Amino acid sequence: VQLQASGGGLVQAGGSLKLSCAASRRHFSSGVVGIFRQAPEKEREFVAAINWNGQNTFYAASAKDRLNISRPSAQSPVYLQMNDLNVEDTAVYYCAAGGSLRRPHDFGTYNYGGQGTLVTVSS
Repeated sequence: VQLQASGGGLVQAGGSLKLSCAASRRHFSSGVVGIFRQAPEKEREFVAAINWNGQNTFYAASAKDRLNISRPSAQSPVYLQMNDLNVEDTAVYYCAAGGSLRRPHDFGTYNYGGQGTLVTVSS
């Protein structure tokens, strides 16, 4: 089963969105679930990641004060709360799983990926 990101949409600058990443137990059995984004004509970049029990979270340094990644229970999706959005946050956000706990920002360590969800922030 592929990972599926959802919850994107159009929001005004300063607003908030909560993304969901449907991940099965298999996706957590090795490594972390990460969220990455890619804007038009830009490189893919790491946003946040979380391990299976939610006790280890990781964030991109540039945005950590505006983000909160969580997984309330073993049966729940991974959530990414994004606050105080700006136009530079406009991108396709997608989930990946099986990443390295020691290098969660490194997309090359992830084993699973899936469809993304578009976030558009208007000024």
